[in-house]
Amino acid sequence: MLETQTVRAPPKSYAHDEEHLILVDVDCERSGIVSEEIDAADGLVARVLHVRPTVEAGETVDVGDSLGPMVRSGFFAPWVANHVHVGFRRAGQNLHRAGGSLPVVADVDVEPLAWDGVGTVVETGDTYALLDAPTHPAPGERFAGISGVLGDGERVVLDGGLAHYAGGGALRSERGAGRNAAAPVSFLGHHVGDASGRNVAWRAIDVLANGDRITGLSLFAALDPEFGAKLVCPERSFRVGERVEVSVRESDDPIRLG
Repeated sequence: MLETQTVRAPPKSYAHDEEHLILVDVDCERSGIVSEEIDAADGLVARVLHVRPTVEAGETVDVGDSLGPMVRSGFFAPWVANHVHVGFRRAGQNLHRAGGSLPVVADVDVEPLAWDGVGTVVETGDTYALLDAPTHPAPGERFAGISGVLGDGERVVLDGGLAHYAGGGALRSERGAGRNAAAPVSFLGHHVGDASGRNVAWRAIDVLANGDRITGLSLFAALDPEFGAKLVCPERSFRVGERVEVSVRESDDPIRLG
């Protein structure tokens, strides 16, 4: 352990008012991390966010050791589930600023799940509704996510906020696979963005649920057996058991939160 740091977070009624940063000096050989970006002699540091540290600088931690409990801080949007951010930097970089982490490719396969946009509400919150579709084909065994289709017909897992954030991701089924050329991305029969490598720039679109505009869709890859499409909808309430059909349309005034 190199350092832990605690900062104030924006005050939110649903969240903690503190955020934490944990810096860990990485032993690349023991951790199994491979990087073409750095030489192991340069030093590699992991940055962990959204965990309240129960460890201190100078302690040694091994793979599988607990760093502390996850926290939900005021930096979270209300519809975002608890999670951990992990990034890596060269030891000589600025370890505290928000940007500048090295690119990371997770050594796992992801399975694109076809979805027709229809599902039944199984859970609701103040700002979201969770559907029962699409279903996870092998929960706990492999990662899966809702698919989009590239211009050449390749299916990819879509990641990020569609389209309330300016960009998202296109995760390919083969681990480490990628492409540099730009490619259009379609979802539910509409051109929703343009991919370059793993990054997708969303086009000006609206997401609709039963014909009403909502903030968007929260897209992700997961092992969770209760996997399903997550509607971001602070402006619209749904009830458990309600059938929902999601669609996409062009927009002159798309919702953009960041």
